[in-house]
Amino acid sequence: MGGKLKKFIITILALGFITPALFAQNISQDELVIAAVLDDFHDAAANADVERYLGHMTDDAVFVGTDEHERWPMQPDFIEYVNDRFAVGGWSYYSTDKKINFSQDGSVAWFDETSISNSMGAHFRGSGVLERINGEWKISHYVLSVLVYNELWEDVMGLITEEREKREE
Repeated sequence: MGGKLKKFIITILALGFITPALFAQNISQDELVIAAVLDDFHDAAANADVERYLGHMTDDAVFVGTDEHERWPMQPDFIEYVNDRFAVGGWSYYSTDKKINFSQDGSVAWFDETSISNSMGAHFRGSGVLERINGEWKISHYVLSVLVYNELWEDVMGLITEEREKREE
């Protein structure tokens, strides 16, 4: 192998190791902490750990679920729901992508993540707001939405309309 080719290959290999380190530097400490909070939030749900799960939320948090009637303020609705649900097992999602943004003063963050259900394989969008309270990031608003391909939207809306009509009878 020629000297120039060998140097080129070594340079490319070195860049392969250096580049991820450079990208990692663009992630702030707060982004890493928030990503860890969200991952632990999901892990607590998968393990039906009520204390750890609710501990990631503010006292006045709101959880918005996928059903149109699922808007739960923390007290008492969501606490009751989590206790009842976790008594028979939690729910298991893992996040594949997180986007995190911050207010100018750095005290509020908002995020969206794509989450996949371990039991159904369904894809969801989790989005919400975190507040820095006494130096700790807490979830104050979480919204879980079902992702639907645009091509299926008309069929999905038909099913929803049918179900709503049944419930109104």
